[in-house]
Amino acid sequence: MIGIPSNTYKKETVRILVVEDEYILAINLQESLESLGYTVLGIADSAEEAIEKAAGSRPNLILMDIRLRGEMDGIQASEQIWRNLQIPVIYLTGHSDRSTVERATLTSPFGYILKPIKEQELYVAIQTALNRYDREQFLSSVLRGIGDGVIVVDPELRVKYLNQAGEALTGWRWDEAKGRMLTEVFRLIDEQTQIPVQNPIITALQQETTIYLGSEILLITREGTTIPVADSATPLRDNSGIITGAVLVFRDDTQRRLTEERNLATERAQQLEIQVAELQRLNKLKEDFLATTSHEMRTPLSNIKMAISALENILERQGSLNSSTLSRSESVARYLTILREQCEQELNLVDNLLHIRMIDADVYPLELTSIQLQHWLPHVAEYFEESAKAKEQTLEVSVVPNLPPLVSDLASLTEIVSELLNNACKYTPPGGQIRMDVRIIDPTKSLINEDAESDLLDNPQVPYFQITISNSGVIIPTTEQSRIFEPFYRIPQSDRWQHGGTGLGLALVKKLVEYLQGKIEVTSSHGWAMFTVQLPLSL
Repeated sequence: MIGIPSNTYKKETVRILVVEDEYILAINLQESLESLGYTVLGIADSAEEAIEKAAGSRPNLILMDIRLRGEMDGIQASEQIWRNLQIPVIYLTGHSDRSTVERATLTSPFGYILKPIKEQELYVAIQTALNRYDREQFLSSVLRGIGDGVIVVDPELRVKYLNQAGEALTGWRWDEAKGRMLTEVFRLIDEQTQIPVQNPIITALQQETTIYLGSEILLITREGTTIPVADSATPLRDNSGIITGAVLVFRDDTQRRLTEERNLATERAQQLEIQVAELQRLNKLKEDFLATTSHEMRTPLSNIKMAISALENILERQGSLNSSTLSRSESVARYLTILREQCEQELNLVDNLLHIRMIDADVYPLELTSIQLQHWLPHVAEYFEESAKAKEQTLEVSVVPNLPPLVSDLASLTEIVSELLNNACKYTPPGGQIRMDVRIIDPTKSLINEDAESDLLDNPQVPYFQITISNSGVIIPTTEQSRIFEPFYRIPQSDRWQHGGTGLGLALVKKLVEYLQGKIEVTSSHGWAMFTVQLPLSL
């Protein structure tokens, strides 16, 4: 299903014209609107003034009292405004008599509010009207721009709508076709017999289902020429399920007929090429996976086996150990620690491999949520503060106050920040410093933004979040910086403390950042390594 966008107006950008001939009511309505955050462009007390102000100020919405002083009432003004300006109108009235309601309904208003007006009802009516207007404008734009012809008829087969492609194919202009019978505007004949063919819309209305036109059908244009067409017709229903008309979608079928066989052969050849390439890619992935995982798992598994053997020997010799020997409990604890760490390393390796594979396959789950970084990041950093303190490191977290919320996937963001902080703690020497800096960069506020390390995102002209994690005591050579995010790549002689790891942490971080439509880069200078992550404010 196509997602039709709802209104994206911020309340303070919604401009409203009030049309009310009772001054006190108009002022009260203006105050209510402004208290709700809307902008009131002005007040008109007659239909003529409303039309003039609407044309001059072009509001987003008009609140129109039905009964106005003067020759014209609000319904007549609304009809003229919608016909000429396409501005949505909500009716205001203290009268709910049937004749007034029926007359107002015929103009298809965007809302109807009875006086006295309550603020909550007013707010709901405005937002509903704006949503409906946006949807109708979206659908109208789609229908105007679609490559297929579109004709909409009422139950009596009178033409209610004809889009631009339909005009080109039938030879009828929309203003000329409106109100005419469909059989006059859209005539079909059998290509072989030249006998008239029943329009599929008639069948669709009779059978109350979608009907497709058969092959070898010609459309007779207004000029009398013929065009091969393919089309389908579908009944239209209201909320009660009652049929209110039908829509016919049709297209010129000439090119398809001429190129069908050639395209079919080309498509089959391309599919075979794609399948071969995909099989080769999958085979290469399989080979790489088997090679790397077998290599990476062999050493940890050997360590586990040796630790188990040593543990068994200790347990067997429990009765023969004397008081001068290392405590049996300490030995057991040490070997169990080895077992635990190696097992955790293997689990991390498997998890990282699975996550990378899911991202590459575009099936990694994302759950968008609003994140207040100034509250959330310090909690993430708490876990690493203890680790840094134990290693005599200092961890500083600097978050600019009053940051807007980041709309992103919390789990992925946690993985990114945790992995970068873990790396920083792991490779920072005792007495070293670790810093995490978070801010929002708005390139539009200055030609040269000194806060931004560089514009990594594809659209650097919009604000974005920048998270920088840096640590001292580490130098990453320039020649290695471009490879540091490759799976299983390790910088030669960089692990002075033999911490080990899966070799996939930074590779996963890069893929997660890009999956969140962000960018990441690493720089190193003056004894510091710096990882910069830039993320859009919202996915």
